[in-house]
Amino acid sequence: MIKKINTKFIKLIKYYNLINHNLIYENEAINRYKINSNLAVRGSKAKDLRELKQLIANIKNCELKKNSKNIVFSDGNPKAKIMIVGEGPGANEDLEGVPFIGRTGDLLDKMLSSIGLDRDSVYITNVVNYRPPENRNPTDEEIARYLPYLVTHIETIDPKIIILLGSSALKAITGNDQAISDVRGKWINIKIGKCNTSVIASFHPAFLMRQPDQKKLSWIDLKMIKKKILDLKINVEK
Repeated sequence: MIKKINTKFIKLIKYYNLINHNLIYENEAINRYKINSNLAVRGSKAKDLRELKQLIANIKNCELKKNSKNIVFSDGNPKAKIMIVGEGPGANEDLEGVPFIGRTGDLLDKMLSSIGLDRDSVYITNVVNYRPPENRNPTDEEIARYLPYLVTHIETIDPKIIILLGSSALKAITGNDQAISDVRGKWINIKIGKCNTSVIASFHPAFLMRQPDQKKLSWIDLKMIKKKILDLKINVEK
């Protein structure tokens, strides 16, 4: 019994070390991430992703778009069976045109690494593709406007697992406006457009940086994701 407790304790310490954000970061965003142009996959999927990105870029009369520098479409592997949906781009993401970079990106990468994943084994996007001012959450109207594009995005990638990071992602995909703390750690089998998938909600990395005591719950979610990957026999090797 003592050995079992010690093993769990060692794993928890390892995870805390991996996602320790009490580091010194540069103020400017450094693009250390592989920017995926969606050309890594050929055929109809690559064509569909390019067309979807252009459709979003052509949106008219959108205040988010008017006040943003770049469209933030996606990162990662379009062939991945694990999809991560965040809320909306922040300032660093807006500058680089890539989701989850800067401090939140560092933390997300460490969280993924703790269960054997990285940006080559997942596909990442957001509910909205342009930065909400002052890094606020997207409004209900903004979520509704971008939802058809998000549904098409999910249909195109056709993931077996979707990880929803933050309340906006949860609401967009499931219609549930409860707090993440009330619904996290639970799998939902859902059909999104033509895609049948398993969905789990968890805390956004930005929230974990503000509330580091919640990392222990995030670690539980990550272990559940790892188990689901094994249960579904998803190949995460590059």
